[in-house]
Amino acid sequence: MTNTAELLKGAAELFPGEVVTQAHVRHLDLPQDAGRFALITLDNGLDHTKPTTFGPASLANLNTAIDQVEKEAADGEITGVGITGKPFIFAVGADLKGVELLKRHEDALAIGKGGHDVFKRLSALAVPTFAYYNGAAMGGGVEVGLHCAYRTVSAALPAFSLPEVFLGLVPGWGGCTLLPNLIGADRAVSVIIENSLNQNKQLKGEQVYELGIADAIFEGADFLEQSLIWTAAVLKGEIEVVRPEIDRGDAWHEAVVRGRAIADGKVHGAAPAAYRALEIIDAARNGDLARGYEAEEKALADLIMGSELRSGIYAFNLVQKRGKRPAGAPDKSLARPVSKVGVVGAGLMASQLALLFARRLEVPVVLTDIDQERVDKGVGYVHGEIDKLLLKGRINQDKANRLKAAVTGSLDKAAAFSDADFVIEAVFEEMGVKQKVFAEVEAVVPEHAILATNTSSLSVSEMASQLKHPERVVGFHFFNPVAILPLLEIVRGAETDDASLATAFGVAKKLKKTAVLVKDAPAFVVNRILTRFMGEIQNVIDEGTPVDVAERAIEPLGLPMSPLVLLELVGPAIGLHVSETLHGAFPDRFTVSENLRRVVEAGKRGFYVHDSGEPKLDPEVAALLQQGDTVLTEEQVRARVLDAVAQEIGLMLEEGVVAEAQDIDLCLITGAGWPFHLGGITPYLDREGVSERVNGKTFLAQGVASVPA
Repeated sequence: MTNTAELLKGAAELFPGEVVTQAHVRHLDLPQDAGRFALITLDNGLDHTKPTTFGPASLANLNTAIDQVEKEAADGEITGVGITGKPFIFAVGADLKGVELLKRHEDALAIGKGGHDVFKRLSALAVPTFAYYNGAAMGGGVEVGLHCAYRTVSAALPAFSLPEVFLGLVPGWGGCTLLPNLIGADRAVSVIIENSLNQNKQLKGEQVYELGIADAIFEGADFLEQSLIWTAAVLKGEIEVVRPEIDRGDAWHEAVVRGRAIADGKVHGAAPAAYRALEIIDAARNGDLARGYEAEEKALADLIMGSELRSGIYAFNLVQKRGKRPAGAPDKSLARPVSKVGVVGAGLMASQLALLFARRLEVPVVLTDIDQERVDKGVGYVHGEIDKLLLKGRINQDKANRLKAAVTGSLDKAAAFSDADFVIEAVFEEMGVKQKVFAEVEAVVPEHAILATNTSSLSVSEMASQLKHPERVVGFHFFNPVAILPLLEIVRGAETDDASLATAFGVAKKLKKTAVLVKDAPAFVVNRILTRFMGEIQNVIDEGTPVDVAERAIEPLGLPMSPLVLLELVGPAIGLHVSETLHGAFPDRFTVSENLRRVVEAGKRGFYVHDSGEPKLDPEVAALLQQGDTVLTEEQVRARVLDAVAQEIGLMLEEGVVAEAQDIDLCLITGAGWPFHLGGITPYLDREGVSERVNGKTFLAQGVASVPA
């Protein structure tokens, strides 16, 4: 296999920083006299927090291990070969750090070919091969197992996926070809397309077995031991693995059609990866593996050299790395402990916050409000949500009891907050109301207590300005729904001190939120960008462009929902309020739509009715709209909206609202669900030429979310 070895050696020179995975071969005697067995263990020598990956040198090590077992199999020295991983990790796919460095199509092609050349040797061995999915398996980790004849899975396996489409790639080491031929096209479309585009949904061990990817499932405690007993029974003919016949007729075609509908619904044709994967699945119907592998290699190389993947890797790194080490956060040693939390307000947002604090911090949480009925309703909501977690098996009865006991309500702020370390308000978004609440709270809390505001657009500095200790006030802006959206904008007011800020970041980490430090500027990051974005859509509608044209104009971005559906989710009244706040701050750029005001005054919850299952413009809303006679095309609308967003981001960076453009993207990905294939927004604005056109320069340097120069 000199060609493969040479190919991998050349590729390894392009990846100098690879964390190399070893492929250790050991021999053991199988139970029931089933013969001598070779077990390959993938291990990068690090603990489970540094998962095993496949870069070129790692593939070369596996290739060398297969050289050894191939000879042993040919010489009759072994009866089978198995492959497994280090504790808790099987393998999590290709080393993406190296992919970022590639500059040439032929080097990208070598990555696909190298993986295929090594993995397919497993299926060509003279003895049966077994994959033992003992822990997390993703991408190439899943695929190496698909090349084996048999697979077992641990019931304790927490995460199993082919996430490539999510990042802007295809499963290119056999996944698109082998999986549909193993479990049928429809199930393969669910794993490769649907789960990937559903925020990279992971499968558990039980699901892997139920889908037919694994032939047997065993408990985690003695997984390898039980897998080897099962292997012995298979080799001796005592267990026959029977797999259902694959429907290669209409069902296959229907699965691909379903996959296209899913891709259209999620990315609207804006990102190529899902469609390339579906083409390979479609072509895999006849079981021609060689042709499938060739198509995978070409798709992989094309996508590696494409901007969507570079944006996807950039976005992935933002979430996994920058999101865990927030730029500008004070030294964590300054953070104070938080052993009790107070929540002012008992409405829906406040109740969601109370549940989150109780679950993550596991400390007492007390809600207050203006009357007993509201307090009871808020506490009742939290207790009801805890009951739902219990029913779903997410927590046990003991944990449910402890959480319910931890969340209480009170009308007396002095009694409720006298020993609280952290008090957050979630009351009406009006400066006078919030200042009054903070004055009341400051009078009764200990001197060290942090006062946090969940404001979405108001000035934190102004809110703190009338307090004796404004230095302990911090903005703590969550996004709705609180349990789902990871972003937490942490706002430093003019007087906020380092200890208060460090405590806020410490709490955010325990809440498992992605915290981004933002300056105290109107509407902070996400709401400011979205309001400018939505405001421009509203402007073109007000000027005369039909609603459906304005909505369709944005589809090529592949956003999670259209602008007016988003407005419905946020609530037109809140949208109007934020636009008024920003119009007050920046009247030349932010408008207040009189049409939106009419919709709010009419008590409408949005522009659409959903009676047919599809959103249709509400006739009553249509009657309210007063439009001009300037009708733009979709292209003109899109250009105008993107220009506005690019201008706003440029100004925000000049103002120092965040440290870098990367923080803008991290906020939009984690707070507004903007897609990985856009890289948030700035890489997209750069590659579409919008940044240069509007600001005279790109937001990011060449190679940051693009192919290196």
